[in-house]
Amino acid sequence: MLTSTLPPNHTLPTFSHRPISLKEAFQSLTHFFTDPLPTTTRFPLQQAYSQALELCASHKALPQGQQLHAHFLKTQNYLDSVFLDTKFVHMYGKCGSFYDAVKVFDKMSERTIFTWNAMIGACVSAGRYVEAIELYKEMRVLGVSLDAFTFPCVLKACGAFKERRLGCEIHGVAVKCGYGGFVFVCNALIAMYAKCGDLGGARVLFDSGLMEKDDPVSWNSIISAHVGEGESLEALSLFRRMQEVGVESNTYTFVSALQACEGPTFIKIGRGIHAVILKSNHFTDVYVSNALIAMYANCGQMEDAERVFKSMLFKDCVSWNTLLSGMVQNDMYSDAINHFQDMQDSGQKPDQVSVLNMIAASGRSANLLAGMEVHAYAIKHGIDSNMHIGNSLIDMYGKCCCVKYMGSAFEYMPEKDLISWTTIIAGYAQNECHLDALNLLRKVQLEKMDVDPMMIGSILLACSGLKSEKLIKEIHGYVLKGGLADILIQNAIVNVYGELALVDYARHVFESINSKDIVSWTSMITCCVHNGLAIEALELFNSLIETNIEPDLITLVSVLYAAAALSSLKKGKEIHGFLIRKGFFLEGLIANSLVDMYARCGTMENARNIFNYVKQRDLILWTSMINANGMHGCGKDAIDLFSKMTDENVLPDHITFLALLYACSHSGLVVEGKQHFEIMKNEYKLEPWPEHYACLVDLLARSNSLEEAYHFVRNMPIEPSAEVWCALLGACRIHSNNDLGEVAAKKLLQLNTENSGNYVLVSNTFAADGRWNDVEEVRSIMKGNKLKKKPGCSWIEVENKIHTFMARDKSHPQCNNIYLKLAQFTKLLKEKGGYRAQTKLVFHDVCEEEKTQMLYGHSERLALGYGLLVTSKGTCLRITKNLRICDDCHAFFKIASEISQRTLVVRDASRFHHFERGLCSCGDFWLLVRRRVKVMLITKQKTTCPDAQEDVPFCTEVKTSPHSNDDIVGPVIPFAVLLVVDEVRYGIKSSDLGSIEFSDDAKLGLKYKEVMQMAGEIDVLSHRSMHPDDHAVSLLMTKRNPGLILQNQLFRHIVQRLESLSHRQCTWNSIYTDTIYDTFIFHVLDNSCEQTEPVGEEMFDDLWPIELRFNAPVKKFEHQSSSLKD
Repeated sequence: MLTSTLPPNHTLPTFSHRPISLKEAFQSLTHFFTDPLPTTTRFPLQQAYSQALELCASHKALPQGQQLHAHFLKTQNYLDSVFLDTKFVHMYGKCGSFYDAVKVFDKMSERTIFTWNAMIGACVSAGRYVEAIELYKEMRVLGVSLDAFTFPCVLKACGAFKERRLGCEIHGVAVKCGYGGFVFVCNALIAMYAKCGDLGGARVLFDSGLMEKDDPVSWNSIISAHVGEGESLEALSLFRRMQEVGVESNTYTFVSALQACEGPTFIKIGRGIHAVILKSNHFTDVYVSNALIAMYANCGQMEDAERVFKSMLFKDCVSWNTLLSGMVQNDMYSDAINHFQDMQDSGQKPDQVSVLNMIAASGRSANLLAGMEVHAYAIKHGIDSNMHIGNSLIDMYGKCCCVKYMGSAFEYMPEKDLISWTTIIAGYAQNECHLDALNLLRKVQLEKMDVDPMMIGSILLACSGLKSEKLIKEIHGYVLKGGLADILIQNAIVNVYGELALVDYARHVFESINSKDIVSWTSMITCCVHNGLAIEALELFNSLIETNIEPDLITLVSVLYAAAALSSLKKGKEIHGFLIRKGFFLEGLIANSLVDMYARCGTMENARNIFNYVKQRDLILWTSMINANGMHGCGKDAIDLFSKMTDENVLPDHITFLALLYACSHSGLVVEGKQHFEIMKNEYKLEPWPEHYACLVDLLARSNSLEEAYHFVRNMPIEPSAEVWCALLGACRIHSNNDLGEVAAKKLLQLNTENSGNYVLVSNTFAADGRWNDVEEVRSIMKGNKLKKKPGCSWIEVENKIHTFMARDKSHPQCNNIYLKLAQFTKLLKEKGGYRAQTKLVFHDVCEEEKTQMLYGHSERLALGYGLLVTSKGTCLRITKNLRICDDCHAFFKIASEISQRTLVVRDASRFHHFERGLCSCGDFWLLVRRRVKVMLITKQKTTCPDAQEDVPFCTEVKTSPHSNDDIVGPVIPFAVLLVVDEVRYGIKSSDLGSIEFSDDAKLGLKYKEVMQMAGEIDVLSHRSMHPDDHAVSLLMTKRNPGLILQNQLFRHIVQRLESLSHRQCTWNSIYTDTIYDTFIFHVLDNSCEQTEPVGEEMFDDLWPIELRFNAPVKKFEHQSSSLKD
C-alpha cells in the first residue's frame, strides 16, 4: 500500500467529498511540498491540484490559478501533465482568460477527449463560437471519439451562431453515438433549436419520450427557450404545468418564469409567482430576489420592486443595478441618481453596469451636473476608457445639449467603434450642429468605415435641419447605391422629404416600400398633413385600415390633425369613435388632439366635454383648451381657465402665455392682456418671444391705442420682428392711421421676409389710399423674391365629402347652379337685408362693377352657395377658409344667417365666426372700423317725431359733426347713430335692465301697432358685451325676429330722409364696431361721385325723427355721456 512507503509519523491528507474553500484547498496542496515525498504519492498530489483548480474555476480566481500553473511547471516531472493541462485549460476558460487556455492547449502534445471538451468550453465561455465549431470539426477529422459532454458546448455555439443546419447534424451524431437520450444533451438541443428560431423543434423534442418529465432542468430548458423567443404566455403555461405535475421548481425555474412577466399586463401572474416563491424556501435566494425586482420594474410597479429590494438580507451588485435599471426604465431619474449615491454609501462599489445606468438617467433627465459627476467617478476608477461607457457619455452630453463636452468625450476615447461615430453624429444633428455632423460623415467615409442605418438616420435629420433639397437627394442616392435602403431608412427619407415640402418625392419613396409598416403609413400621412393635403391624409388613413395594420397613437394624432385642418366634424367624430373602439385611453396626446380637433371644427361644447372628462390634465391640455377659447373669441373663459390651471399648481410656459395673449387679442381684452404679459415676465420669469410681443402689439393696436402700440414697439428689448410690424400695419389700416401705417409698411419691407402675406398687406394698405405706383413697386419686390400671393380657398363638407372652391372658381360640376343660386340669394339679401357690396375692400385699380363681381366670387361665398343649393332648410353650414374672411363677406354672412334662418359657422385663418340671426360671435371686433365721426355732445331734450300722432318726450339725442376725410369709395358724408345704455348683453331681457323701448306712437316712422306686428315681442338688446364702463347698442333686438328687420327699417327711413333733403342717392355700409360703440356709416353720393358737399347741422337736425325712451339708471348714463364728450 502507498501508506507503507511513507516516513514514520507522516500521513497523507485526506480528500473527503465535503465542500472546502479555496484557502483549504491551497493548504492541503501545501502539505505535499513541506516534506519530501516519494514519487508514488503523485496521485494524491494530482488530486490536490485538480481540486484546487476546480475551485479556482468555480470562483473565477484567475490569479490563484496562474500561481498554481507556475508552480506546476516547476514540479511536473512526476505528475500526469495531460490530465492537469486539461484542468488548466478548463480553469482558464472559466476564468475568462481565453488566450492562456489556447497557449496551454496548443503546447499539449497529447490530447484526450476531455482536453477537446475543455477547449471547446473555453471558446464558448469567451463567445468565440466560430472557433468552438471549428474545433468540433477538427475533432471529427482527427477521429477523436466523442462523449456526451462534447455535445452541450458545441450545440450552444450553434445556437449562438444561428447554425441550425449544423445543429441538426450534431443532433444526428449524438443520436448515432447513443447520447441522444441523455437529459443534459436533450436540454442543450432544446436551447439550440430555440435560439435558431425553431421553437417548434424544441417543443417536439421536449414532448417526445426522450425527456425525463420529472427533471427540472428539462422544464427549465423549454421554459427558458420560450422566454428567449418572446413566447411569454406559453412559457408561463409550461410553468403552470410544471407545478401541476409536481416537478419541484428551483432557482432557474423561478428566474425564467419571472422573466416571462414582461409588461403591466403580467403583473397579476407575477404576483402569483411571487406568492409561490414565498411558500417555497427560495425567497432568500439572491438570484430569485433580483428576478423579482426586475419583474416588478418591467411591470411598472416600482414600489413593489423597492419593497423586495429592502427585504433582501444580502444584496449583491446585481441587486443594486437591477433596481437602478428599473428606475431609469420607469423614468424615475431623480430616484435613480439618489439610489446610485445610496449604493456607494452602503459600501457596494458600483460597476460598469451601474455607471451606464447612471449615465442614462443623467442624459434622459438632461441633468448635466449629475452626468459630470458620474463621468468623474468613471475617470477616478479607471473605467472611462471602456468603449460602452465612452459611447454612453457622448449620448448623455448630447442630450444635455453640451456639445463641447460631447466632442471632448469622443476625442478622448482610446478606441472608437461604429457606435461611437454614430452617436457623435446623432448628437451633433440633434443639437442643430448639422455641418459638424456632415463633416464627421465624410471622415467615416474617408476611413473606409461602414455606414449603418442609424448614422444615415442622423444625417437625414441634419438634411432636414439645413432645409437642403440638394443634400437630401444626394443622401438618398447614396443610400440606394450602397444598398442601405431598409424600411427604417425609407421611412426616415419620407419624413425628410415631407418636411422639405417635396411631397411627390416622399410619395415615390413610400410607394416603393414593399412591406409597409405602421411607421411608413404614419410618415406619409404626416407628410400630407404638414403640407396642406389633409384630404389625401384621410384617404391614406382609410387605405391603412384596409391593410389590417393597426394604427398607433402617432397615426391617430396625425389624422385628427387632418380632420381639424379641414374642420371636418364628421371625420373627426369617426376617428374619435375609432379610438374608443380600439381601447385608446382618453388622456395625454389623444385628449389634447381631440380638444384641438373639436375646437377647430367649431364645436366648443365637445371640446369642453373632453377637457372636463380628463382627470389628470397636463400643461399641454390646459394650453390646448385656452387656445380653443381664444380661437372662438371666448377671451374671458380663457382667462378663467388660466386661473384654474395655476390654482392646480400647473406652471405655464411660453406656449400657454402665447395662447392666453392670443385669446385676449381676439376678444379686445386690453387690460387683461397687458396684465398677463407682465405676469409672464415678472412672476414666472419667462422672457417673451417675438410672438408674444406681436400679440400684445396687435391687442393694443386693434383697440385703437396706436400710439401706445408704437411706443411699445420702439421700446422693445429685441429687434421687432415682421409679425410685430405686420400687426401694427394691420391695425393702422383698421383705424386709418396713414402716417403710422407708412412707418410700419417701410419697416416691413426692409425686413425682406419670405412671407408673401406681409407684402400683400403692405400692397393693400397702399391700394386703399390709391397709391397704385407704390402697389406696383411692392408687387415687383414680390416677383423679384419669387413670392406669390396665397390664393383664397374655402371648403365645405356635405354628405361626408369635402367640396373645395377657389376664388371665382368654375371647376365644380355644379358651378352653374351654384352661381345662379348665389345670384338669387344675393338679390334677396339686397332687397330684404339691405346688403351693399363694399367695393372699397377690393384693392385693384378696376371699375366699380368689376370690383363688385370680384367680391361676389370670393371662395367662401361659393362654398355657401353650394351649401344652400344641396342642403335642406335650416341645416347648419360649416365653411373653412385658408385666409381671413373679408369685411364684405362678413357682412354678407351676417345678413345671410338672418334671411336663410340658418346657423353659419366660418373658420378663417384667424378665428371662428358663428353667424346666427344676423349677428356674429366675434362681435365685429376685428373689422375695419372707419371712425369718421366724433361725438360732440349728448343732450336731454324733447323733440317731435313727424310720423308720430303726438309729441313724444325724447330723453337722449346724439349729435355728430361731419368729418372732412372720405374713407369710402366715392364722396360720402358719414355720421354715427349712437344709443348709449347701461350694461347690455345678448340674452338679457329688457326687464332686467329697467325699460328700453320705442315710444308708444313712434317707432322708426311707423305706427306702434304696425311695428309690434312686424317685430313681435321685444325681448333682447344688443349682441355683445362692451367694457363695463363703455357700453353701447346699435339697435333693439326682438325675440322672434332679432334686430335685422328693425335695423333695415331704420336704415331705409334714414336713407329716405337723406335723399329727400340732399336730393342725392344714398346708401349705407354694414355695421362697424370698435371696443366702445357701434357705428352705422351712411353714404350720401352726388350724381357724379366726384365730390362731397358737407351736410350742415341743420340737415342733421331735420334728419333725426327717431324717438326712444330711456329708463336706465341715470348715474351710469351720465358717466357714459361724459366719457363720450371727448
